[in-house]
Amino acid sequence: MEQGFTVWLTGLSGAGKSTIARLLYDELQARGLKVEILDGDVIRQNLSKGLGFSKEDRDTNVLRVAWVCQVLNKHGVAVIAALISPYRETRARVRAMLPRFVEVYVTAPLEELIRRDPKGLYKKALAGEIPNFTGISDPYEPPENPEVECRTHEETPEQSVAKILAHLESRGWIPEGAEAGQ
Repeated sequence: MEQGFTVWLTGLSGAGKSTIARLLYDELQARGLKVEILDGDVIRQNLSKGLGFSKEDRDTNVLRVAWVCQVLNKHGVAVIAALISPYRETRARVRAMLPRFVEVYVTAPLEELIRRDPKGLYKKALAGEIPNFTGISDPYEPPENPEVECRTHEETPEQSVAKILAHLESRGWIPEGAEAGQ
């Protein structure tokens, strides 16, 4: 059985992780891969219900998702994990758990994320209504050496997906195909 892999999208809220994940999912599925998305918002409602936003709870959430990725990868599933996952040390633990792992840093300047604010979370965090909000009142530690960096204030979601696909193709993990969006 073909071994799966994990594409781990990390970045601040509103950076574009979920949008990129959905487009990447469609492209990988079109290339005949078994693929799943593990989105942070959905995970929090189901797998990690009851966890708060302390460092310990955030780490527990991230490591639970990594365990699910590990199980799915073992069964030949490509997994796209889209989680803020704010701490470098925890992402390093995830990398150690997953032999076929690609870290994708999805980024835009904080001012741009505050302007976008699709869920209204930054407005609430800046007003002090959301404690421990990553990027405002809680730290986010950007990856130091991600395999792919998607700068969503400078490129379209389709361009971001094309960069990820090119990386996966270069590793021989996916069949080559037309670039996303074409």
